[in-house]
Amino acid sequence: MDSQSSEILEKIRQQFETAPYPRTPLEKSPQGDAKFLNIHNIVNPYYLRNQKVIGTQGKVILDAGCGSGYKALALAAANPGAKIIGIDISEESVKLAHHRLQYHGFENAEFYTLTIENLPSLGIQFDYINNDEVLYLLPDPVAGLQAMKSALKPDGIIRTNLHSALQRSNYYRAQKFFQIMGFMDDNPQQLEIELVRETMHSLKDSTHLKVQAWHPEFERNDERLLANLLLQGDKGYTIPEVFSALRAADLEFISMVNWRYWDLMDLFKEPDNLPAFLAISLPGLSVEEQLHLFELLHPVHRLIDFWCGHPNSADPFVPVSQWTLADWQTAKVSLHPQLRTPRFTEDMLFSIINQRPLEISQHLPITKDPIFLIDSAIATSLLPLLDGPQMMMSLVERCKQLRPIHPVTLNPVDEATAWSTLIEPLTSLEEIGYILLERSPDKA
Repeated sequence: MDSQSSEILEKIRQQFETAPYPRTPLEKSPQGDAKFLNIHNIVNPYYLRNQKVIGTQGKVILDAGCGSGYKALALAAANPGAKIIGIDISEESVKLAHHRLQYHGFENAEFYTLTIENLPSLGIQFDYINNDEVLYLLPDPVAGLQAMKSALKPDGIIRTNLHSALQRSNYYRAQKFFQIMGFMDDNPQQLEIELVRETMHSLKDSTHLKVQAWHPEFERNDERLLANLLLQGDKGYTIPEVFSALRAADLEFISMVNWRYWDLMDLFKEPDNLPAFLAISLPGLSVEEQLHLFELLHPVHRLIDFWCGHPNSADPFVPVSQWTLADWQTAKVSLHPQLRTPRFTEDMLFSIINQRPLEISQHLPITKDPIFLIDSAIATSLLPLLDGPQMMMSLVERCKQLRPIHPVTLNPVDEATAWSTLIEPLTSLEEIGYILLERSPDKA
């Protein structure tokens, strides 16, 4: 590492030593935040890659750049029985993280003051590495990726992210301005924060930088101002640069963490009625090319947030949309673990008893649409999932018992109708992420 990189790294360390991030109150718990817990649930990336549901008991999870420990707490809460290990360059942050998990009753956790580049010195292999809001601060992201890869089990998964150069372009202009003004020569503190506010107040409201990079929350939130306008070492990247870094580190892209919101076809008014040249060219594009087109057309994501792992570590599987009836007949059905809450059970039972639609999206808000409902009859058929995974065959038998007579013809429901009654909604629920489906091992 050259002297300039060392100097920047030291400035970053000092910034987080002075103001550990995030400044979340010690007593705050992520337990009620289903969406936040879902992001940190390692079942999701393993299922996306292998179409298999893993257990979290005994898994070893690293929070690389744990800060004050709130995300380490989320990892512990979302993955019952897992061992949590956190590292950070800030000793003060590490102390806070350790205290936070102890406060919330998670004893199976360890924290170390350590750089990501020195991660191999721990001598631990991890099932999952969470590296959130850190990689873009490193002098060399590839070196960080390689260090994490060296500590990753053969079938392990890394979640990491880089700031988007396109989405944050105005912030980088602001940072450059404040660097020239000398506000970032040393560790920015309260004086520099107030100087930034005074500078922005003095600008005309029509000044482009003020319009694009100044928000009302910066008036009162020191942490957000520091993280956007005075963040030491902050750098932005594009999709091609991300994939280039993965290739240099010999890592394989798995998926965007919020993949539902990176769909290129969602940007078109009529995806099924595209101009001919688009209809011909777009389907043949690689994942990297599609993601790059998305960021060029619609750079709304602050983070290029993704999962990756060792090359060729994915288990081959057949997408649910391509399953035959034989696949369905031996399939196992699981409820997403984030839905295993007393409140969801209560609402599901209320829906069934009162024959009202179940608003599943309020329990796990991961759909593009704000509201997603399940018909009470389908909820009744899926009720056994509250007790644990079920074979598809048993759910169909339950469906036949619940609806033995066709409501229109009044004839007995035949086998084919009973299967189709469940296959269609389960396919939709699996695509969203509420239901997890596994083929029989002899068919996988």
